Amino acid sequence: MIRAAFLATALGFAPATLWAAECRLALVMAMDVSSSVDAVEDRLQRGGTAAALLSDPVRRAFFASDLPVALAVYEWSGRYNQKMVLDWRMINTPDDLMRAAGVVAGSARSHNDFPTAMGYALGFGAAVMAQAPLCLYKTIDLAGDGQNNEGFGPQLAYQSFDFDDVTVNGLVVNAADFEAETGLIAFYKREVLHGPGAFLVIANGFEDFERAMRIKLERELTPPAIGGLPVAEDAG
Repeated sequence: MIRAAFLATALGFAPATLWAAECRLALVMAMDVSSSVDAVEDRLQRGGTAAALLSDPVRRAFFASDLPVALAVYEWSGRYNQKMVLDWRMINTPDDLMRAAGVVAGSARSHNDFPTAMGYALGFGAAVMAQAPLCLYKTIDLAGDGQNNEGFGPQLAYQSFDFDDVTVNGLVVNAADFEAETGLIAFYKREVLHGPGAFLVIANGFEDFERAMRIKLERELTPPAIGGLPVAEDAG
């Protein structure tokens, strides 16, 4: 437990707090399956997420501490269209990580014709997080290629659901040649990022999703960076 004790000291936690935790990070990943995401883009998103989880930098970050990471994944679109892809799973070993990535890679989207209801997506994420194991930190990743266009928005979700001690990071899939998406980055910075250390990573189209996800996961999972960074402008 030497590395765990060092982690506690570096992050300002008393050892007793660390020993009580089951994991160092509860990470919820939310994938956009709204109607703006076509079948090819959906495959790039799922495959990119799985490949990023198994990349060498992310794999090292997962196992950079004695305390494991708890991982869950869901997909979202319309107000009533959210579905778990991977229920909470403790990533204790590389085999655990490989199996979790395999579930994501082998999953099929449940919806393909609904709008972008971010507030409902975040409310669902808060409910998922409420079922998480006891972890030192809590992070929700919201990936998407469009702004909220159904129901209440992210800021009302943060007021209405339990986001205490939860950081929400963003992964914007940006295609600036489409006029409707030119304000997407600003929208995420203004409306979606939430909590201590929240940051945004930009993918230049779904072909770039794996790279962006790899950058984001490595940053979230590396112990000294968890919850301790100022809000970043962006990373592309």
